[in-house]
Amino acid sequence: MANITMKKRIFTGAATALITPFNEAGNGIDYDQFARLINWQIDCGINALVISGTTGEASTLSDDEHRDAITFAVKTAAGRVPIIAGTGSNDLAYAHDLVKCACESGADAVLAVTPYYNKATQKGLIQMYTSIADLSTVPVILYNVPSRTGVNIEPSTYAALADHENIVAIKEANGNLSKIVETMAKVHGKLDLYSGNDDQIVPLMSLGGVGVISVLSNIFPAETVEMTQKFLAGDIAGAAAMQYRFHALIDALFCEVNPIPVKAAMAKMGFCRNTLRLPLTPMEDANAEKLYALMRAEGLNV
Repeated sequence: MANITMKKRIFTGAATALITPFNEAGNGIDYDQFARLINWQIDCGINALVISGTTGEASTLSDDEHRDAITFAVKTAAGRVPIIAGTGSNDLAYAHDLVKCACESGADAVLAVTPYYNKATQKGLIQMYTSIADLSTVPVILYNVPSRTGVNIEPSTYAALADHENIVAIKEANGNLSKIVETMAKVHGKLDLYSGNDDQIVPLMSLGGVGVISVLSNIFPAETVEMTQKFLAGDIAGAAAMQYRFHALIDALFCEVNPIPVKAAMAKMGFCRNTLRLPLTPMEDANAEKLYALMRAEGLNV
């Protein structure tokens, strides 16, 4: 596994892409529940938290909510785990504003998704990410999720960005293991790799990954950490067994668009209301029952 010595490693293991709990009317964040979630995750041993990402419904947060959620999480975590702020946008000026907020609030890193809808050429991606990294005073994680954005970060683009001192890691959710192999070959250990897909935690760690940014860990933080730590400790078979164990549950968590299923699961566990903002709607009853059955099979009282 490549050893990055020149850049700061944000975390090793599992980071939760945390949901955002809304109030009953759905027109504001329930900060009491948010604090409870953050503290529970930390108590369960999670290695880092991602705030206001895709799972946190960033696309329907108001500007003030987005900033306030990041600031609140930093204060609540109080240095116990790294806080990674979701700051991506298809509007570079807005992304800059969010990056400034994250840096000023004390976030430990920012997560910047590729631009969506307007997309970009690879040249555009290089210029955009360079601009964000030049502005940021904290490390930047590049987030590649072409199923949502319609654009893929190509291995040669990662290689072009890898020399920037502030660009330190990749959250890779393109699902294409061959492309990830090519990327890791081209960046020469200059970027940490995190799986962005829960069904590929162990496969990506076998390619040099150092952990996962996870949806599953909303529900099972300790177990997701354990899977990564087994791998890092050399217990590959043990890590693989956990990947197999959670395969059906992970499938259920993505049978409808994220974060619909995980919000339903966390509501069932009593951590939030099952409140989403349109165009997201609550999980279909039949799918929800399958999800709850799998959660019960893992010992949860839901």
